[in-house]
Amino acid sequence: MKDKSKTEYTPVKKYTVTEEYSNTRLDNCLISKLKNLPKSKIYSIIRKGEVRVNGSRCKHDKRLKEGDIIRIPPYNLEKKNSFLPSNSLVDILKKNIIYNQENILIINKPVGLASHGGSGISLGLIEAIRQIDKEYKNAYLVHRLDRETSGCIVLALKRSVLRNLNEEFREGRVEKKYLAVVKGEWPANLNLVKSNLKKNILRSGEREVQIHSDGKESKTRFNLVKKNKDLSLIECELVTGRTHQIRVQTSNLGYPILGDKKYGDSVINNKFKQKGLNRMLLHAKSITFPKFEIFCKSQEPPIFKKIMSNS
Repeated sequence: MKDKSKTEYTPVKKYTVTEEYSNTRLDNCLISKLKNLPKSKIYSIIRKGEVRVNGSRCKHDKRLKEGDIIRIPPYNLEKKNSFLPSNSLVDILKKNIIYNQENILIINKPVGLASHGGSGISLGLIEAIRQIDKEYKNAYLVHRLDRETSGCIVLALKRSVLRNLNEEFREGRVEKKYLAVVKGEWPANLNLVKSNLKKNILRSGEREVQIHSDGKESKTRFNLVKKNKDLSLIECELVTGRTHQIRVQTSNLGYPILGDKKYGDSVINNKFKQKGLNRMLLHAKSITFPKFEIFCKSQEPPIFKKIMSNS
């Protein structure tokens, strides 16, 4: 990657909300408008009350209205580095585009690539996509995948398309299915899991999710595909879309995902690392938007079959 070092200091800014951002959350608006500011910094200035809407402090999830005036405080970008994607990453992303119609882009995200930059990550999928082709310069993430999760991820190339797709997610009309390899023999009759998940932000900036009575209700449908004496291959369909939902629920039930360093089993992870496992075995298999008649499926990574066969 090519490194272009830059020091930048901005004065106070005021932005009047246009129709394009009407009913958009404050944090999502700022993430869209301040593309050169890390996401962690955006949440920090909102939390500290440095961002004002119509002169008042607001929470990050405040819904904006057309005509609202947002005050954006000065921010210092010393030592901020802007990176260009390498030629190899550009080639990988272009080869992994599985849908590109009507300003909707769906990519089979490679494992190890973050959805976006921030928290020590200089370049994520969205930053790279915006730079590889002028057609994608205004791309937006519609949803996110964990860095170590591969598979279908959706981007919108226009703000109006982003709003429409976000509405589909909010209304629960999007079908998202995953494949996972977990420790142990998954019960064939374990088909629906409900739990309350609470997200915590650690001092390091990492997110950690726990099952807690104060958490948000989370539902996942599971289907056993194949199993042996050590492992099970399961299909997971998200009914709700909480952070780390599948990872936390499977681990809490005693069937952690293979290769998961945060919620997994270190003993079995080390055992299979010696057999060639170098990633978490969670893959976004398919995504469907029934209203738009969009169905996209990504190819199962070869490592899934290899690990199931060699266990």
